Amino acid sequence: MTLMVWAGPIAHAQSSSTNYKVEESFFGTGGELDASSTNYRAKQSAGETTVGNSASANYQFQGGFNTTDQPLLEVAVNGGTYDMGILDYGSTGAVTASFTVRNYLSSGYVVVLTGDPPSVSVPAVHTLAAMSSAATSQPGTEQFGVNLVDNGNPDIGSNVAQVPNSTYSYGTPVTGYDTPNYFKFVNGDVIAMSPRSSGQTNYALSIIANTSRATPAGQYGGHLNVQVVPTF
Repeated sequence: MTLMVWAGPIAHAQSSSTNYKVEESFFGTGGELDASSTNYRAKQSAGETTVGNSASANYQFQGGFNTTDQPLLEVAVNGGTYDMGILDYGSTGAVTASFTVRNYLSSGYVVVLTGDPPSVSVPAVHTLAAMSSAATSQPGTEQFGVNLVDNGNPDIGSNVAQVPNSTYSYGTPVTGYDTPNYFKFVNGDVIAMSPRSSGQTNYALSIIANTSRATPAGQYGGHLNVQVVPTF
């Protein structure tokens, strides 16, 4: 399997209406967003009255002097080619890939997985059956699926890791890809999301493949793409 990444474009706006525009709001007793001269440049933070993120269903803001008005979407994928080994009807082929996401000044993001199950073209075209609904691994039955949690059967994957911790990072798998030992693959599905600006979330993408006695022999290959799209 080949894993690649794509990140969506980012758009942002300052606080504004038809009558006003505020580039960056400031409440406090001191501090400066951009203190500079010909010899130095600094941000000053004296007398901060609030720090951190606050949000509801209708708004979000970042508190603290050392913030920026520039949005960020950062995605890193441990991409490349992954070998699932010899696919035998009596055992499950499995592999784990990893990627990380963090975002700032958006209302969150969604992670979309696209691609195709492994297929073979010689001596005849055949594609392994994708798991259209979440189910357990069944050796001897054609299956191809993924999830984003720690599994025991087969023993692969790990739960998401929030960096630095769950107070700052909020990425999570969505239904269908969030249950241990249950796998699914639908091309174009959202597999994970964050409901707000988030620190780094580390994801482990567990991938399984099973064959049956009737599955044609051959060298199977496929590709998956991780697409991350900010939401506003």
